[in-house]
Amino acid sequence: MTVRTITLPDDARALALRQEGLLSSRQCDDLGLRRDTRSRLVADGRWARVTRGVYDVSPVSPTTPDGRRRRAAWLAMLAYGPDAAVAVGASALALHGVRGLPATIRPEAALPEGSARRARDGARARCFDPVATVPVGDRRIAGLADALVRTLPELPRRNGLAVVDDVLHRRLLEPDEVASLLGRMGRRRGVQRVRTWWPYVDGRAESPFESFARLECIDEGLAPDELQLEIRPPDDAGVVRGDLAWRLRGGRWLVVELDGEEFHTSPDAVLADRTRQNRIASVGWVDLLRFAWPDLGTLRIPNHVRRALTR
Repeated sequence: MTVRTITLPDDARALALRQEGLLSSRQCDDLGLRRDTRSRLVADGRWARVTRGVYDVSPVSPTTPDGRRRRAAWLAMLAYGPDAAVAVGASALALHGVRGLPATIRPEAALPEGSARRARDGARARCFDPVATVPVGDRRIAGLADALVRTLPELPRRNGLAVVDDVLHRRLLEPDEVASLLGRMGRRRGVQRVRTWWPYVDGRAESPFESFARLECIDEGLAPDELQLEIRPPDDAGVVRGDLAWRLRGGRWLVVELDGEEFHTSPDAVLADRTRQNRIASVGWVDLLRFAWPDLGTLRIPNHVRRALTR
């Protein structure tokens, strides 16, 4: 039998799909995919050995940042498993579906009783005190609150703000639970950085893009007066909301609209953005500025806002 006749069993395909295209050696053994079969698939280029004991069996890697972050989390659990490793840190947040994380995260897992393992191929085994865990499929990951307490001090400012905004906006935790997180961080390294952005946490932010842009404006002394400003256009089609807004003289408002996200936006989403923005522009008391994801980090957003506020 040649390697080209090897077909991935349906149960193996389904398991790999749940794990972002990854399978561990033990899982392969349990599924009847023996070592010699795996070696031939790797040699043929149909599989790739990501790290010792973990294979990428998918011909197409995750194409979205969310998929790549989830893949990093699965890599950590499978590399340090096979069964006991718990996803922690940013890896746990990715599997909780939290938005606002950096585009690339390091695979991180914790082992029972703080068992020490050497970092390998980018994955890291962390020694944490026992944490509350929740199930994801047949694995376990750190609970959301514990994952936030341990991860936020390690994140860049804008990502930390976006993560907490998202948790509040989607009510992944109750507001009082979020309010307690800063105190729970104690004196961890990085907590002083968290304190620089914590006062700006706002669950009205509907996307990481809004959180990132708002923090850029705040850092330039241009904190918006409103988030999600309610606007009622004359078309009687209902209320529309502007992402960020500043008061102008004479009862007018400057509204900033943010188009798209960190990955390619679907045509339907582009059309919805355009329709909403055209409705905002139809209101006589609004000055509208529009920005896209590539404008982040260039100071174009705060610079244009400053000019609009001072003209």
